[in-house]
Amino acid sequence: MSRRYDCADAGDRATGLREAASAIRRGELVVLPTDTLYGVGADAFSPEAVAALLAAKGRGRNMPSPVLVGSPTTLHGLVTDFSEQAWELVDAFWPGGLTLVAKHQPSLRWDLGDTRGTVAVRMPLHPVAIELLNATGPLAVSSANRTGGPSPATCDEAEGQLGDAISVYLDGGQADHATASTIVDVTGKVPVVLRAGAISVEQLREVVPDLEAGS
Repeated sequence: MSRRYDCADAGDRATGLREAASAIRRGELVVLPTDTLYGVGADAFSPEAVAALLAAKGRGRNMPSPVLVGSPTTLHGLVTDFSEQAWELVDAFWPGGLTLVAKHQPSLRWDLGDTRGTVAVRMPLHPVAIELLNATGPLAVSSANRTGGPSPATCDEAEGQLGDAISVYLDGGQADHATASTIVDVTGKVPVVLRAGAISVEQLREVVPDLEAGS
C-alpha cells in the first residue's frame, strides 16, 4: 500500500521525507518532485532497487537510470576524467535542469543498467528533492512514468501511472517547468548535447562556446 505526503504541509513534509528515506534504505521506490518533472527514485547502490525501478517503468537495461545528487561535491566520488569545461557547466547550471553524462569511477559497486562505464548525473533545483538526497545519498532517478506514457508534472500523474509499485509519494505540487532536463555528454574533449530540454543550447554556449549541438 502506497503512502502519500503533502510537502506543502510542514508536518506532512517532515514525516514524508523520513518515511521516504526509510523506504530507500529498504530498497523500495519513492516518487519525488524535482524542478523539471516528477521522478521515481531508488538507492543507486542497490542493484535490486534499480532493477525494481526499471521494472516499474517497463524499461530495459538498455535505458539505464540517471543519478541525482544533493551537492556538486558528490561528483568527486562518482566520476572520473571530469574536464574543466564540465566543471564550468556544473558551476553555471547546478542545481538546475542540466544532466551531464560522465565516466563513472570504475571502483563503484552499482548497476544502473547498460551504461558502458558512464553515468548521467544531475543536481535538481528543488528543496524537497535536495533534502531527500542529503538524507539518502545519490539516488537512481528516472521520470515517474511508464515508458511511453506522458511525463508527469504532478504527483497525481505519477501515481496514476506507477500506482502501488511505489512505497512513498512526496507531493510537491506542480513541477516548475514540466520540461525534461537537457543532457550533455562530457566524456570527450568537447561537450555534446544529447537531448535538448530545460537549458537551451544558447545558454550552454555562453559558458562553453565550442559545445556541439549533436545530431
